[in-house]
Amino acid sequence: MIKRISIVVVLLVSFASTAQEGTFSPYSFLGIGNEGFRGTAENRSMAGLSSTSDSIHLNLQNPAAYGDLSYTALTAGMTINSVSLETNEKSESFSHTTFDYFAVGIPFNKFGIGFGIKPVSAVGYDIRENTSDIRNKYEGEGGLNSVYLSAGAEIFKDFKLGFTANYNFGTLNYNNLIARKGVQYASRELIETDLRGFDFEFGAIKDFQVGKKNYLRLAATFRPEMDLDATVDRRLASVQVFSSDQIIVIDENQMPIEDSELTLPQKTSLSLGFGQKRKWYVGADYVMQKANDFSELTYNFSNDVIYDDREIIKLGGFFIPRYNDPANFLKRVSYRAGIRFEKTGLNYNGKDIEEFGINFGLGIPAGRVFTNANIGVEYFKRGTKSNNLVQEDYISVFLSFSFNDKWFIKSKFN
Repeated sequence: MIKRISIVVVLLVSFASTAQEGTFSPYSFLGIGNEGFRGTAENRSMAGLSSTSDSIHLNLQNPAAYGDLSYTALTAGMTINSVSLETNEKSESFSHTTFDYFAVGIPFNKFGIGFGIKPVSAVGYDIRENTSDIRNKYEGEGGLNSVYLSAGAEIFKDFKLGFTANYNFGTLNYNNLIARKGVQYASRELIETDLRGFDFEFGAIKDFQVGKKNYLRLAATFRPEMDLDATVDRRLASVQVFSSDQIIVIDENQMPIEDSELTLPQKTSLSLGFGQKRKWYVGADYVMQKANDFSELTYNFSNDVIYDDREIIKLGGFFIPRYNDPANFLKRVSYRAGIRFEKTGLNYNGKDIEEFGINFGLGIPAGRVFTNANIGVEYFKRGTKSNNLVQEDYISVFLSFSFNDKWFIKSKFN
C-alpha cells in the first residue's frame, strides 16, 4: 500500500510540470485564456455530460459521483489536436498534443475521495501584422492549473452530496512587439502575470427508480464567486529588430509590479438523465456562468470586448450491449456520443463568439479487473469569419487509461 501511494505522489508531482493545456487560439489573448478542461475522456465523449457515474470511472465535474465509486481508480488523459484558423483573407493550420489531467479516486464504502491536477485555462497565440508601414507581433503562452481535493458520499439511499476544493495556480506570459517604418527602434512589452487562489464547488445527485430496471437522475453543481490574487510584472524596452527576428535590447525599464484580484464568476450546472445501470444512459446538461470581469488586466482588455453570461447546453449518453459478456468482446465495449451548443459569453467587435461541438467515443476493456482504455474524437467550431474575426475548426482525438483495483481490503485472517 505504501508503495502504491508513493507511486501516485511521484506521478502527480511529475504531471504538474506539464499539466497546462496548450492552445492555438487568438481568442485566448483575452482574460485568462480559453477553457482548459472539458471533462475526462469518458465524459468528453458524451459532450462533457456531467451527471454520469459508476463504480469504476471518475467524474471530475460533479464531486457527488465519488459516492458511487467501488474500486480505486487512477486515470490520466491526453489529446492530439488539429486546428484550422480561417479569416476572410487567409487560413492556417496547426497541430499540438496536450496532457489533460491526472486523477486518483479512492472509495470507502459509499464514500469516496479524489485528488489530482487539471487545467483551468490556456493561453496560446502568435499573431503577426506585416505591411509596408508596420511590423507587429503579439505572442502569448501559459495557463491556469488546478490541484484539487474532492469528497463525495451517499447520504441517504440514492442521494449523494460532494465537495471539491481547488487550488489554482499558473503564469500567463505575453510578448508584444510594435515596429513602425521610419522609427529607428521598435517597442517591446513583456508581461508576466502570476495567478494564485482557491475556489470551491458543491455537487448533488438524486436518483429515482422507474420500474424494475430504469432510473431517473437529477444532478447539480454550484461554484460560488471567488477571487484570485494576480501579480503583474511589466517590462518596456526599445529594441532593434533584424530581418532574422533577432532582437537587441537598446534600453529597458521595469514598471512597478502591480498586485490586484481577478474574480472567478459564479457557475451553476443542472442535469437531467434517464437510463439503466451498466446498460445505457441519456442525459442533458445546462450550464450557466456569470459574466467575467477582467478589467483589472488592463494590458489585454479592449473596449471592443464585452463579457456576457456564458451558457452551455450538452446532450449525450452511452450504450453497453452486455457489460459482462464472457465471450463477445464488442458487447463489453461502451459506445458514447454527444453534442453541445455554447454561448461563450465573449462578444468581440459586436459579434457573439459561439461554439458548436460533436463527440464520439469508445470505452474498451483492457487488462485485469475493470481496467479500461477510453478513446474519443471531437469536432468543434469556435468563432466566425464575420466582422473581420477568426473562425477556428478543431478535430481532437483524446485518449485515457483508467487503472482500477481494490486497495483497501479488510483482512479475514490474522
